[in-house]
Amino acid sequence: MTTGDGRVADLAERYWRFECEEFPMNALLAGEPTQSTILFRESAADYDRRFGKAGELLAEVRSLDSRMLSAQDRATLGLLRRELEAMRDFHEALAHFRPSLYPAGPDFNTVFLAQSTSLADPQAAERYVERFASVPAFIRDLEANLRIGHRLGIRYPRVVLDRAVAAVLAPLEVATEESPWYGPFKRSTNTAPQGMRCAAKSMRALIERDLRPALAGYAEFLRGELAQGARETLSCTEAPRGREFYELQVRHFANTDLTPAAVHQLGLEEVARLDAEIRKVAVIAGFGDDVAGYQHFLATDPQFILPSREALLEKVARLAKRIDQRIPSFFGRLPRITYGVECMSEALSASMPPAYAQPSPGDHSTAGILWISGLPARCPTFMHVPLALHEGWPGHLMHIGLMQEQEHLPAFRRHGAVKYTACVEGWALYCEGLGLEMGLYETPHQQFGRVNMEMWRAVRLVADTGIHWQGWSRERALDFMTRRVTLERAALEAEVDRYAALPGQALAYQIGNRAFRALRQRAESALGERFNLRDFHDMLLAAGPVTLPILADLCESWLASAHGV
Repeated sequence: MTTGDGRVADLAERYWRFECEEFPMNALLAGEPTQSTILFRESAADYDRRFGKAGELLAEVRSLDSRMLSAQDRATLGLLRRELEAMRDFHEALAHFRPSLYPAGPDFNTVFLAQSTSLADPQAAERYVERFASVPAFIRDLEANLRIGHRLGIRYPRVVLDRAVAAVLAPLEVATEESPWYGPFKRSTNTAPQGMRCAAKSMRALIERDLRPALAGYAEFLRGELAQGARETLSCTEAPRGREFYELQVRHFANTDLTPAAVHQLGLEEVARLDAEIRKVAVIAGFGDDVAGYQHFLATDPQFILPSREALLEKVARLAKRIDQRIPSFFGRLPRITYGVECMSEALSASMPPAYAQPSPGDHSTAGILWISGLPARCPTFMHVPLALHEGWPGHLMHIGLMQEQEHLPAFRRHGAVKYTACVEGWALYCEGLGLEMGLYETPHQQFGRVNMEMWRAVRLVADTGIHWQGWSRERALDFMTRRVTLERAALEAEVDRYAALPGQALAYQIGNRAFRALRQRAESALGERFNLRDFHDMLLAAGPVTLPILADLCESWLASAHGV
């Protein structure tokens, strides 16, 4: 075995070039220059090719002795190994024949890319049109994979197919020039009108001639051919190799060696802990031990629902600036990129959570966006503080903005946030709790909002494993959640359907949150009076997107090198 030396950096660079070639959308979101006219490579042949190439790179990774490397090189090598093994493991589990259809189906991915795109000149506009012209072929490849999975005996839950169809059709309900795919032309500040007008005309024609029919046909495929034999049950384990698939999903998303049964038990313990916290808040709010009465008050009193999406947008935008004012007291390094707050359309809001983050692309050509639901009932005022902390700063938008600026890290690490759910979502949930120290929870109702949001993530540990490992019905999962989480029932129904559609992903949040809190406790205990919260946060954010075990290793290295612990 070799000691590595410059081979780690070389492997990281070659892997990044491989990733950009195989996943062009990732390259575009990273701001990586690419001449590719394709957005997605999703055919069965594409997956077979990646499986072979990943095996070649993995053999090189395994030939290096990580014991002889620095902490950062050791982290890079560990992440390379993890990503390459995952690519092969999911291929062997036939995951490409059972892709997630909701909430991040082809409709959402194309919308997300369009919303992240800035058209600087007519040439960029022409390339944008050319790339979106490849979407119908991508949808045909996706349908072909789904047909193979169907022949193998893979059946989707009917509620998941219904959700996916509704999500696909939602952006088709608006006029062409109001569609998200046309949005970059409306936002463009380019001063070369003739070239932009030609590209804009081509995009309008492409949307009407190709994109709309392709997506409408895909929706028809989902509710027609793919719905043959659709299940009323939810568990992914009912499909061929389903238990193996779920265990793989749990390891991948949650970075844990806990079995699904152990995760379920952990969830029950977390729910009990948070239930006790909610009881304390109810007493402070003046409801004594009548927790159910307090939750009913919060769920039904109209004071917590703003009168319009415009009022909701204004309130959250003001809150975001209040948070920004407090950030320098807790963080020594801030991103160069800014962010804004926008409302989703009502149609999209029906299938989305109360808020989500759209990070700036890697080239910082557009600002990040904190998207808030366009349905005020989905976003009651007592949830605003934790939502803003989670999705905006210091949560996702700040975290990912800083990741992109870590020039000392290989490119695949700077731009790999989407692959490290436990790290990214765990940090954002940790930030919700940080709002206590920031002084942002000023009323008992806001304090309830924070605990309620954490309870929402804790019940996921129970509901996700209940659905997929213990065979819970949709109604049982909904009943468990509605008795513990104060959210509109329609939002909780969308949550349960999301767990059915994307097994294991929902486990990452609370498991990641617990890991970040444990790291802080470890640092505070080791350093005592020498502990500096700004330095600790800067160390965590400098790591980039990583697995939870690698983050713990980097924390130990920081304690040893900077503080002699």
